[in-house]
Amino acid sequence: MTNEDTLEKIKIMKLYGMQRIFKSALDMGFNKLSPDEFVASLVDAEWEERYNRKLTRLLATAKFRYKANLESISYDSGRNLDKNMVLKLSSFEWIKRKYNLIISGPTGTGKSYLACAFGNNACLEGYSVLYYNSSKLFNSLRMKKVDGSYNREIDKIKKTDLLILDDFGLEPFDKKTALFLMEIIEDRHGQKSTIITSQYPISSWHDVVNNQTIADAVCDRILHSSYTFTLKGDSMRKLITKGLT
Repeated sequence: MTNEDTLEKIKIMKLYGMQRIFKSALDMGFNKLSPDEFVASLVDAEWEERYNRKLTRLLATAKFRYKANLESISYDSGRNLDKNMVLKLSSFEWIKRKYNLIISGPTGTGKSYLACAFGNNACLEGYSVLYYNSSKLFNSLRMKKVDGSYNREIDKIKKTDLLILDDFGLEPFDKKTALFLMEIIEDRHGQKSTIITSQYPISSWHDVVNNQTIADAVCDRILHSSYTFTLKGDSMRKLITKGLT
């Protein structure tokens, strides 16, 4: 079998990383690497190729609001953001344990950016992530109830490793919205992790949900297995625009 035959078979098997290294070896000559080094280089190249393809797919599916990462987070003293806690959570052991993260604080304090940073880094670790603006998600679910695609969307949300519900509570909840929330939280309770950002402190969530029974059920399922950040300070939007937070 010729080298061209080998390359063609590698291509058919979609081993693109190996294909790249094998082509390079043909051009440079095989004598520069020992057999075990050459095999290792093939495996490494294929692993990197597959990792990059998966990461690209995960990031595209997540649809983050911000291109953020934990390494760019600002820990200005006025933000009330615990760097040690962020570093602890950056191991993503909390996702393995199916814990949640709640980020609250006034508008402009960087809640969405922090949530997207955790989401982006989770993708780097190989976790599937979905980002939603809460109001847009619930409005979309109303429409999907009508067109018959509701169960498919809920199943997708149920299965993703990390769900981000951003700007929770900005629009008033009616009973149908509260039931959507309850179904999502119930499906994910003890199974997957969720990040919720809100301008409202946890103590106000009963008023936000506007349904005592459902609010009790939601809080019971999510609060007891959550880490929390309560951000403070002035608006960070100008800094975000400049790439400083």
